[in-house]
Amino acid sequence: MDTTTGRPASAGARPGATSRSGSSPASGGAPDLADPGFWRLPAPARAAAFAELRRRPTPLYVGDRAGGRGYHALVRHADVVEASRTPAVFRSAPGVTTPEPPRWVRALFGDSMVNLDDPRHAQLRRVISRAFTPRLLSGAEDDIRRVATRLVDVVERDRPEDFVTAVAAELPFQVICNLMGIPERPRRAILDQVNHASEHTGVARPLRRRLRVPGRGLAALARMQLMVAAIGRRRRSAPADDLITALVTADVDGRRLTGRELGAFFSLLLVAGVETTRNALAHGLHLLTAHPDQRALLLDDLDGRLGGAVDEMVRHATPIIQFRRTLAVDHELGGPGGPLLRAGEKAVLFFGSANRDETVFADPDAFDIMRTPNPHLGFGGGGPHYCLGAHLARQEMKVLFRELFTRLPGLRSVGGPDLVPSNFDNRVRSLRFTF
Repeated sequence: MDTTTGRPASAGARPGATSRSGSSPASGGAPDLADPGFWRLPAPARAAAFAELRRRPTPLYVGDRAGGRGYHALVRHADVVEASRTPAVFRSAPGVTTPEPPRWVRALFGDSMVNLDDPRHAQLRRVISRAFTPRLLSGAEDDIRRVATRLVDVVERDRPEDFVTAVAAELPFQVICNLMGIPERPRRAILDQVNHASEHTGVARPLRRRLRVPGRGLAALARMQLMVAAIGRRRRSAPADDLITALVTADVDGRRLTGRELGAFFSLLLVAGVETTRNALAHGLHLLTAHPDQRALLLDDLDGRLGGAVDEMVRHATPIIQFRRTLAVDHELGGPGGPLLRAGEKAVLFFGSANRDETVFADPDAFDIMRTPNPHLGFGGGGPHYCLGAHLARQEMKVLFRELFTRLPGLRSVGGPDLVPSNFDNRVRSLRFTF
């Protein structure tokens, strides 16, 4: 994806220097990643800016370093991997999003797993990992096929115009609801809450709406978590063969999910699992349409090349643009003699830029379904926060594209995707399609 960014400024950068103007002495004319206007630039312009940032000898510092308001922007593949796999140095708490969640929000809704460090993160991850039994995962794969078949039936019959609402968003949402054991009746209401809670994440908007929307989003999040907590209470007394039952009845070292933890996990699963997969699917269809040679390669050996095609879609699109970390201690990036990052400072991991690193990927801007190896960071850079749903997302994409291109070989997008300007995710609002 083309939405990524730069490197921290060197340790010797002039105190107080800022990239707020995009041409400060500290940034040397570097792009202003804190400016919402940057994220409205065409994708090739942003890609060129990130390529230039990767060539800098030291990372760019974005913001006011003297005032402690800003961050080191990590854009190289090696730096993002280092930060991801050194959790004792690069901490997720108090939050990985920009801005960080306020304390009162965390107190009210509970901490999402992505914002936790060990030992709390390890405890929660053990409970959740134990709940994902082989039987549950096997059932999920069968369910993905059923949902994909049903969606393609609807596409054939009704010929909807928007791929996002008709297919890309619907598949992961229905699969996750089936996996969790969410009854059919509240699903539409839950999807509405998900859309309200996530529609403005990382999106620049006028001040008046900026003041209004957070309350609306938090109210949506509260309603969604209350719905799921109520289902969890029922499952404790009347267990079923679903993930909610496994999570609220599991006993891992005397630990199971509380109602608030269940709500926080479900919110994460829906927002992360639905949003990221839907965006990867939409970008994937457009990439195959825009690159007919790659589409022909795929259709020539659909089963043999689909796995590689899915990984290349994820690399090229990189659904999540960035996550933030907080330095626990002073750290020399890349080893002794490297740029010094101070304890308490912030670092932002730009996955999209890492996925275009010329030192790792040959011809990184090309879409190449035969790319091998493909060590992309579309599901994270490794370490304890590597995406729990990576396997599920890959399965959803493979099954859906196999079903679509087997039954509708002429399937293609019409025009480009309608993108939402965001510095957090590579979000597709809509994508017209036909077959």
